[in-house]
Amino acid sequence: MIKLGQKVRCIVTGFTGIAISKVEYLNGCVQYCVKPPVVDNKSADGEYIDQQQLEVVDDGVAVKKNNTGGVMSDMPKGNGLSRR
Repeated sequence: MIKLGQKVRCIVTGFTGIAISKVEYLNGCVQYCVKPPVVDNKSADGEYIDQQQLEVVDDGVAVKKNNTGGVMSDMPKGNGLSRR
């Protein structure tokens, strides 16, 4: 079980970062947005990785929850829904 804020690593690619969000799709697929560390004072985009490809590295960070209701910078592009 992955908790948001934990440091995780993709067992396929080695990509490592903090799990900052979780997406669960209608078909049962669960993905986590993994945000890598800041390098040279630049923040990179998070990558969405399937849950079964991730392993927990350590406890990561704890952040005080505060629902601002705003759009998140690493939210999935498009929602996969078609409009009729």
